[in-house]
Amino acid sequence: MDPTSPLGIDAESRNTSAGTPPRATARSSWLAGPASRGALLATAVAVLLAVGVVWFDAHRGQQALRSEVTRRLTDEDAALAQANARGADLNSQMHETQAKLALLEARLAEAQTQQASLDALYRSIAPSRDEIVLTEIEQILLLASQQLALAGNARAALAALQLADGKLSYLDRPQFIPLRRALARDMDALKAVPYVDVAGIAAKLDQVQAAVATLPLARDERLPEPPPPQAPADEAPWLRSLRGAWADLKSLVRIEVSDRPAAPLVAPSQQYFLRENLRLRLLSARVALFSRDETSFKADVTTAGAWFKQYFDVRTKGAQAAAATLAQLAATPMPSELPDVAASLVAVRTLKPTRERAPERPAGPAPAVAR
Repeated sequence: MDPTSPLGIDAESRNTSAGTPPRATARSSWLAGPASRGALLATAVAVLLAVGVVWFDAHRGQQALRSEVTRRLTDEDAALAQANARGADLNSQMHETQAKLALLEARLAEAQTQQASLDALYRSIAPSRDEIVLTEIEQILLLASQQLALAGNARAALAALQLADGKLSYLDRPQFIPLRRALARDMDALKAVPYVDVAGIAAKLDQVQAAVATLPLARDERLPEPPPPQAPADEAPWLRSLRGAWADLKSLVRIEVSDRPAAPLVAPSQQYFLRENLRLRLLSARVALFSRDETSFKADVTTAGAWFKQYFDVRTKGAQAAAATLAQLAATPMPSELPDVAASLVAVRTLKPTRERAPERPAGPAPAVAR
């Protein structure tokens, strides 16, 4: 029906007047048609099919996602289980390592304690290098003091002090400076002492003493025999006999002229004691030489020289050499007093107890081991 026709207008106007909306009337009339219902059903079916396809696709995607998530969760669970197993193994290994480390630390602490004990024992038994050097220097100074006191050998004492100073200079420790100063003062005092060849003087005294037994006495001195007169070759026999008789007559009386006083007469039994007394004088001079007794030495040597001139024949070469040697020894200057090394000995003995009383460094704790 044409809506523009009067009938249509009337019908619509009637429907409007009757209270029915015109759109509802048109929809119901459209639905009432079979073609419209078929299209609507087809559309509904298509929509349902589309919705079903979408739902199926979504359901299948969800199933795939669930499967993937489940698979990944399973893999993660397996990895987590493996990680937990590895963690348990690591924890077990860490506990074992900590136990071993604690045992090693205990053994290390014990070893350090034993090492400290051994070090203390070694220090108590074997002194340090400085203590050894100080002990050596003390022994050197004692030897130098003995050389000065017994032999009066200033050269040997000076060499000993120089050796001790060399050892200290090699160490180069500041605590040894007072000792080196004392050594320097003692060395200067020893250098100022005039040198006396004690060994050479003693050797000369021994030579003179050995010659005492062989030197002739003055009482045995004889002038040389005058040469006999030469007789002429053509002399008469009676004149030759008369000349021989006259020579025999002159030999009965001999007159000797000497340029010195008459030698004292020493009985043969007293010659032994004369020589022995001279030897004792020379031995006394030797003892005075080693004891640095200048007065006694010069008195003994001078007396021995006077005895040589008085009782021995000084015209012989041996007596002349002995007398000259004694005169030379009597003129030899000898130091009356010798310095000592007491200051150096006091310094080294003062330094040794100071080092022995020095506190030992305590052994530190065992170093912590980083875990």
